[in-house]
Amino acid sequence: MSVARLKKMSLIGPAAQKSDTLEALQDLGCMHVLPLVPPPNEPEKISERGAREAYKALRFLAEVPEPRRQIQRNPGFDMDGFVNEVTDLMQRTRDTMDRRDFLAHRIAQVRPWGDLDFPPTDVLAGNRLWFYQLPLKHREALSEVKLPWAILEEDHRFLYAVLISPDEPDDDILPIPRTHVGSLPIHELEAQLEEAEIALEALEAERVAQTRYLTLMRRNLSVAESAAELAHAKQKVRDEEAVFAVQGWVPKDRMDAVLELAKAKDAAVLIEEPGPEDTPPTLLEQPEKRSSAVDLALFYQVPGYKDWDPSVIVAASFAFFFAMIVADAGYGVVILLGLLLFWKRMGATAGQRSWRLYGLIVAGATILYGILVGSYFGVSPSAGSIWAKLKVLDLNNFGAMMMVSIVVGVLHLVLANALAAHAAWGQRKAIANLGWIAALIGGFVLWLSYMNGKSPVPGSAILILGVAAIVLFSSERMIQKPTDWIWRLIEGLQSLAGAMGAFGDVLSYMRLFALGLASASLAITFNDLAVSVMQALKGPGILFGLLILIIGHVLNFALAMMSGVVHGLRLNYIEFFKWGLPDEGIVFRPFARKEVQE
Repeated sequence: MSVARLKKMSLIGPAAQKSDTLEALQDLGCMHVLPLVPPPNEPEKISERGAREAYKALRFLAEVPEPRRQIQRNPGFDMDGFVNEVTDLMQRTRDTMDRRDFLAHRIAQVRPWGDLDFPPTDVLAGNRLWFYQLPLKHREALSEVKLPWAILEEDHRFLYAVLISPDEPDDDILPIPRTHVGSLPIHELEAQLEEAEIALEALEAERVAQTRYLTLMRRNLSVAESAAELAHAKQKVRDEEAVFAVQGWVPKDRMDAVLELAKAKDAAVLIEEPGPEDTPPTLLEQPEKRSSAVDLALFYQVPGYKDWDPSVIVAASFAFFFAMIVADAGYGVVILLGLLLFWKRMGATAGQRSWRLYGLIVAGATILYGILVGSYFGVSPSAGSIWAKLKVLDLNNFGAMMMVSIVVGVLHLVLANALAAHAAWGQRKAIANLGWIAALIGGFVLWLSYMNGKSPVPGSAILILGVAAIVLFSSERMIQKPTDWIWRLIEGLQSLAGAMGAFGDVLSYMRLFALGLASASLAITFNDLAVSVMQALKGPGILFGLLILIIGHVLNFALAMMSGVVHGLRLNYIEFFKWGLPDEGIVFRPFARKEVQE
């Protein structure tokens, strides 16, 4: 597996061939289209990637509890037209519901004053009615109002008063703001509310009727996605009077196919290598059976175009870290049995088959490491058995297990720097990566010398050599004047601040030992507790002991799975990527159809 090499291709053709050319490019599905024009100023005119409206319409119909009998075949089914119909229905439903809610709220506001028929303005000599919901404790405030007023209703909390005035009273005329009741009486509001409810029922019936097309919608979602993808690409195309231009990144091994398309569409082609200012997207090439490794690597970060493919390293190290954290062969067998139980269900697509295979690797690694530490559901093998002979690591030997964890951490970070140096070979930073390798190894050797009482000279020499390489080669500053040498040295010294980070990153791998010990200790604790209960209660003790074993190991298994996934990925994504892939790239998104090609 590797990062695919790309070339920038500009395709210029006659305007009359624009749609046909873009559709043909979409059929090829090998170009990452670049924008040659800015997006529209109006956000509503921007065509988004993905059939968002189609998915909204599908969700709107799928939420109907009892859909109609499904239409399985309809050659004339127009997906775009149907989505527009459902979208329009959604909007009408939303507007009617808003209207109903407004009317219900207004009726609740007006009801305390009674069902009033408001007289015309000329009857009141130009005066108008202003309504106030006044708390009882402010009754005295009414006596100070100089405008004509009356109390229409009263309850145990409020006075419902009305003031008469041609203009709206001042805000401070009463200690509360006025209530907006509108100009319609309650019976008119209730009539409109009833109409809104009837309209909602009719719209719901229309919605239920449209559910008969749910199956056809699901089958044609890919068509809607392809149409949205095409509309999105068209907004990146530059149009002139008689020609159009489209530009994008194309893998080198697909160049001939695009050239043949351009020739068939009477289009001119310009092919360029990536320049120093370009930021090509990253396309990881891998066989389908390894797609799970790519999914795992790209879940957190996309490597840069000039970086290396971390898929295999991340997949292998995650399986190893997961096994060290679970640290039990019995739990590995449970994982394997669960995988075999869903084996057929996970074989529908190439991606699922890849994850199925990777699951076997993780289960196998967990079983193997569990055998090496001699833990089988927290039970150690009896002395003299073949399983006892296969036990080479003791989780209770804290010193040895700490050493194993630190060795794993140093090797993992050394590998990250080595791969980064290989990817950047020919640049100054490659030597700096080698310097970090020497610093990590030198620091580790120096620590071993101190622990064993041996000479610190070898470790110190390697460490000093690494520090010198870091200081001298970390800066990428160009030398244009004598002072640049000083700034390069200062920047190199600044890079040594990463030494504390390197020390902390190595110690982060101690979690492999700590979590593995915690998992094993919990399993042993539940086993001992179950045995104690069985011995203390001769009759029901067996039942209680079995319950403790089952519940305890289920809980411990769940914690081990969660810890294995979270911390196994964390050591790859945080510590490993920090040293091996410091720069983030752009994922390669091909302009392609979404339909399944037969």
